[in-house]
Amino acid sequence: MSLHPLPRLVTPAPVPLAAGGTIDYANFDGAATAAPLQAVADRVAEVLPYYASVNRGAGWHSQVSTTLYEEARHTIAAFVGARADDVTVITRNTTDAFNLLASALPAGEGGAPGRVLVLDAEHHANLLPWHESPGGATVLSTPDTIAETLAALAAELERRPYALVAVTGASNVTGETLPLAKIAELAHRAGARVAVDGAQLLPHRRFSLDATGVDYVAFSGHKLYAPYGAGALVGRGDWLDAAPPYLVGGGAVRRVLDPANEWAPSPARHEAGTPNLLGVVALAAAAEAIAAVPEEVVVAHERRHLGRLRDTLDSLPGVEPLQIWADSTDPVGIVSFGFADHDSALVATYLSAEHGVGVRAGLFCAHPLLRRFGRPDGALRASVNLGTTDEHVDRILHGLRTYLSGALRRTYTVVGGSWVVVDDARPTGATSQPAGPCGPGWQLLDYSTSTRRTGVRPSTA
Repeated sequence: MSLHPLPRLVTPAPVPLAAGGTIDYANFDGAATAAPLQAVADRVAEVLPYYASVNRGAGWHSQVSTTLYEEARHTIAAFVGARADDVTVITRNTTDAFNLLASALPAGEGGAPGRVLVLDAEHHANLLPWHESPGGATVLSTPDTIAETLAALAAELERRPYALVAVTGASNVTGETLPLAKIAELAHRAGARVAVDGAQLLPHRRFSLDATGVDYVAFSGHKLYAPYGAGALVGRGDWLDAAPPYLVGGGAVRRVLDPANEWAPSPARHEAGTPNLLGVVALAAAAEAIAAVPEEVVVAHERRHLGRLRDTLDSLPGVEPLQIWADSTDPVGIVSFGFADHDSALVATYLSAEHGVGVRAGLFCAHPLLRRFGRPDGALRASVNLGTTDEHVDRILHGLRTYLSGALRRTYTVVGGSWVVVDDARPTGATSQPAGPCGPGWQLLDYSTSTRRTGVRPSTA
């Protein structure tokens, strides 16, 4: 037994099965939104009695809240190995962070807006903001190996000037990683900077801006076991200090003047309005809890469960695991797979209804990559998290084997574009408790045209 137990998650509510009864939730959808850590819930509860205005008031609670906010900022910066002169801007999530950075890109040669180099394997959060940035983006078709990908990036960096190279830390589809220090070296040699999408990397692996030479990292609290809606952009301060404010309003300005306002330096420059104190405290608490456990403990837990998943998937008939690079090794805890003759959305609905397993079906906000995989209608994704158990892995594998054998216990149909259980007797979202968060027998919004459905709406987003 490890001397360093994994951080504990908040105990999830049981889920109802279509055949009756309830079961503990087997959550394999943490790559979309991770369940919260108990340490995060405890920290937020501790802070709530002091909740007040940040950087605004002379009252004691306001002073405490300001201290909590700025201390959390330092914790978040330390979690990603920020350098002494790096800036930590609090955002809503990774998408928000990259939109901020896109607005701060400097002019390139001859005063033209700086251009971004990006791979087509990226999540939309690290793809679409660059499309819309003033200098636009060059989107490289991702080669079949990491070695070829590095060569393609180097060749393109030699072909024309770029302000920024934006890459994933870990693919949200396959969990595969790139050698970030090597990419930073290639980019810097060509006069470009590097931004890393850390949303999927940071919940699974340690990362350091200082050690890798990466210039910026963006990430989301909801991927890092920290709900409440905070994320961060951490990196070099010069671009952020020179850029116009991402939002204009109170807190971002030193003096309001006519005709030109005097804006604050970053991070305040890009954090107008009342900040999300609870979100920042939650994100910092998650960072502290994860950093307190040796990386090898988290990796060993992940490899054991991911290895079992991958080994069994490779043996199932008609199941096709997805992989970007033939020479990639040691992916983080994510595996995606398609089916030769089955709709992934149906499989996801079945796993939920008959086994209490949560997975993601769709295109995972990575449309170009799924098209390259020949999966324009989507695939299935299972992600391992800190709360994954042997029983969870047994259950999803048993569910997949049962599905492929044709031994389904319920009948399924499409209603309003979504797979649902025919004559599902479960109140949508019902719990085993006498009263749920919305009262006895509470109902979630039903996307179908009939009532008493599963509430599952497989999405191609």
